[in-house]
Amino acid sequence: MSTRPANGDPISVFLVEDHPAILEAVTCQASETPDVEVCGTTGSTTEAFRQIERHQPDVVVVDISLEDGHGLDLIQNVQAQCSGVKSIVFSMYDETVYAERALQAGASGYLMKNEPLRELINGIRAVSDGEVYLSDRMSSRVLNKALREEVAEAGSPIDELTDRELAVFLMLGEGYNLDEIQDRLNIARKTVEAYRRRAKEKLGFDSVAEVLQYAVKWTSAPEDGAERLKDASRKRDTA
Repeated sequence: MSTRPANGDPISVFLVEDHPAILEAVTCQASETPDVEVCGTTGSTTEAFRQIERHQPDVVVVDISLEDGHGLDLIQNVQAQCSGVKSIVFSMYDETVYAERALQAGASGYLMKNEPLRELINGIRAVSDGEVYLSDRMSSRVLNKALREEVAEAGSPIDELTDRELAVFLMLGEGYNLDEIQDRLNIARKTVEAYRRRAKEKLGFDSVAEVLQYAVKWTSAPEDGAERLKDASRKRDTA
């Protein structure tokens, strides 16, 4: 596999990350990698889009939860306006929840932040070469789903949430209040409330308190949360 663009120059990478320690770690790893160079960084989606248009990097590394917006929205905008720029998501959010959504938004890869940074470098090289880069676990899941024409794993109601509904749901689970979610997603408070209400309805809960409780459990352990939700659904169906 080639590790450099066709012109022989290092792979130019733009980092969109609002966590200073992670940004520093990725930048340091890239600086120690001869075939990769960082051409810019920011934690803002608005600034990121301006800088990406200006620099036209080979690859953009994007977090999902950013200080003023949502990473998947940024990826969609980049794909629409800068079609030659590849994107890879580097996020703390569980890949079983977000990887397929990221690919649908236009990303070429997804990697969780608990993976070694050398895997991110490998991912940058892969997507620069036009490949899709996922963990072995996620690759198997996507392949099995395609071969068997399965609905999303376990038919979880979580898969019925839109990207924005899921973003609000996860931020609630992380302890953000409505005003903070409004600021981070750059949307009106009433819109945040509407997404929360739709999530409540789609997940089959009767109250906001139940949604908040489940969001906290899901954020800490997505797979365990999925099992609890399925059990609750079965109980409601047989009641």
